[in-house]
Amino acid sequence: MFVSYKWLKEYIDLKDISAEELAEKITRSGIEVEGVEHKASSIKGVVVGYVMECEKHPNADKLNKCLVDLGGEAPVQIICGAKNVAKGQKVAVATVGAVLPGNFKIKKSKLRGEESNGMICSLQELGIEGKLIPKDFAEGIYVFPSDVEVGSDAIALLNLDDKILELGLTPNRSDCLSMLGVAYEVAAILGTDVKLPNTKGESSVEKASDYVSIKVEAPEENPLYVAKIIKNVKIGPSPLWMQTRLMAADIRPHNNVVDITNYILLEYGQPLHAFDYDKLGSKEIIVRLAHEGETIITLDDSKRTLKANHLVITNGKEPVAMAGVMGGANSEVGDTTTTVLLESAYFNGQTVRNASKDHGLRSEASARFEKGVDPNRIHDAAERAAKLIAEYADGEILEGIVEVNTMKIEPAVIEISLEKINRVLGTEITETQVLDIFTRLQFEVKTEDTTFIVTVPTRRGDITIQEDLIEEVARLYGYDHLPTTLPTGATTPGGLTDVQSKRRAAKRYLEGAGLYQAITYSLTNEEKSTMYALDKREPIRLAMPMSEERSHLRLSILPGLLDVVSYNLARKNESVALYEVGSVFLKTTDQEQPEEFEHLAGAITGIWHSQLWQGEKKSVDFFVAKGILEGLFDKLGVSHSIVYRAAAIEGMHPGRTAEILWNDEVIGFVGQIHPQVQKDMDLKETYVFELKTASIFANEVQPLHYTSIPRFPSMTRDIALVVDRNVEAGTLQQIIVSAGGSLLKEVSIFDLYEGEHMEPGKKSIAFSLKYFDPERTLTDEEVVKAHDKVLEAVKQQAGAELRG
Repeated sequence: MFVSYKWLKEYIDLKDISAEELAEKITRSGIEVEGVEHKASSIKGVVVGYVMECEKHPNADKLNKCLVDLGGEAPVQIICGAKNVAKGQKVAVATVGAVLPGNFKIKKSKLRGEESNGMICSLQELGIEGKLIPKDFAEGIYVFPSDVEVGSDAIALLNLDDKILELGLTPNRSDCLSMLGVAYEVAAILGTDVKLPNTKGESSVEKASDYVSIKVEAPEENPLYVAKIIKNVKIGPSPLWMQTRLMAADIRPHNNVVDITNYILLEYGQPLHAFDYDKLGSKEIIVRLAHEGETIITLDDSKRTLKANHLVITNGKEPVAMAGVMGGANSEVGDTTTTVLLESAYFNGQTVRNASKDHGLRSEASARFEKGVDPNRIHDAAERAAKLIAEYADGEILEGIVEVNTMKIEPAVIEISLEKINRVLGTEITETQVLDIFTRLQFEVKTEDTTFIVTVPTRRGDITIQEDLIEEVARLYGYDHLPTTLPTGATTPGGLTDVQSKRRAAKRYLEGAGLYQAITYSLTNEEKSTMYALDKREPIRLAMPMSEERSHLRLSILPGLLDVVSYNLARKNESVALYEVGSVFLKTTDQEQPEEFEHLAGAITGIWHSQLWQGEKKSVDFFVAKGILEGLFDKLGVSHSIVYRAAAIEGMHPGRTAEILWNDEVIGFVGQIHPQVQKDMDLKETYVFELKTASIFANEVQPLHYTSIPRFPSMTRDIALVVDRNVEAGTLQQIIVSAGGSLLKEVSIFDLYEGEHMEPGKKSIAFSLKYFDPERTLTDEEVVKAHDKVLEAVKQQAGAELRG
């Protein structure tokens, strides 16, 4: 909510408090003021000038030579390039020496040989956004009304010397979505009164009820509908002061009638709508729920198809407005309008929200209806608007109002004791102080012993229970004045759980290994939702997705990471290494929430290591990805329980993919993306991994046991085993470790041969075996005995033969 400091002064006595001091007081009372903007703080030397003469520049087709009276001794010549500049206009002139936004200084100059002593300004050049400027002046200079005084301060006339407070309102404080609401709040803070605007206008002898009848067929959605009729209206621009206030509140001026309805919206927080009475085509207004599939062309010239839960205003035959959201083009107030039907109503917030959301039409009006308007301001807002239309559009107000009123909203009455207020706040506030706070808030209050019976005005719909009253007392008493105490009793220091510690350790390790953390959407499209899923389940579709690309919950993190890799490659970031720790979602039943599990995934492509000076360059391959995981498992203390097994996974390279098993349970996989997928996604050779973290993060790691450095020498034996091509190296390694006994300490693979000297269908895998005993020196006989057991085991269990 944007609050004009100068406008606020019309309702309350600010007692010479500056805008900045007021902002501090409002913030301390519980509503955050996000900033105080003074648009004219850097603007100097801009006055109203009168264009006495205007002719084409002799040396430039697109420039005009103007003689401008600035209210001084003699007029000055100014060269202006605006298309709409003309003789007889009153315009904003930045004089020589003036400073405009952006520290733009005006100097005397020559343009195509002609002297220019200043600049005739557009509103954009004075710091007003183009989207807020009236359409007549959106391109070109701004022209003041003819009654402004030449030489007067243009900045003051445009209200740019005002200061605007931006309130960051929480949803419960919809009462402050109006100038009067803010005035009540500030009056309570300062302990002063609110001066309400005059709503009484003179009416003619003709009755409004002779012109229109109202029927409400949906009383729950529209319990109160008020209509007033104003005749003989003359459409034109609204007064300058009103236009500038609207622009300061981020609303674009249109014409006097529309601007007045917007002005009342800001002043009272009550949305209004003005219909061209002659365009309605009937003398009745019927408020009803729309027919399914019914259409309306709204003020933005869009044809909209309505649903059965949308509320519409009709002329008895067809919709003329979407209630609380937007009017129809068929009843729009325009230049030819002479009679206005003014609508002021209470619409159900959820109903307005449904229509606003369905059509993507969120406006100042719909936002207020959604949060709740004050039912006791609806009549006053209509009367105030009618009075202003009569005053600034020469309208004639017809006597009376036409309404349907089934409203049953009553003020909330809450009882609370002084003891409870002090007990909850930890204070010793007196009865007199509490009474003073409720009086400043303009709540009706009675006392019985030490109990307060408070009647809350309908403008404060957020106050319904005792705790709400306690909050009001606390914030106006002053949060800074509430006593502070330290906790008592035994306390325990906070700390991370074991799972949290391991998650952090995993992140630190991966980042140390050179991977960047990514955070991708949990929502994806139907096709990607099931790609690379470790657990195959039916994908979960959202009931109301924001788009088809974000319509399903993911079963795997990898599709999102691959999108990130593709995005980076498209922007010439050739080497990418990413990881993410996030949730995947598995369906249970249609009636239950999905199960949520944490996964860890990574994606790597490009150059992994390079030393260009030495001519070294290593691209990412399967063993880089696998090595990263091995380091991670070692860091987490689970490497002894991890086994890799060749696997065929859809979307992965058939010969460069391995499942990861932890205690015989498949917890993930690592490998290269299938070449076809890489091609489809414009990827280079890309390696990925994904793991379930629940098992490895929850695993209880045994304390570290240190052993002394061996004092006795070890013995190494290298063997090359010839086996069938389908025998996996990991299988052979497990057989060797099992057969080697306590003396075999290390087993590593150092060679694979499948060349021309090997018979068809065979391969040679070479292992290095290290034997030692930490307590003594081994003899050759002991090593040979243990080694023979290994050779026998690989022969019997894997059909391996020693390569000659």
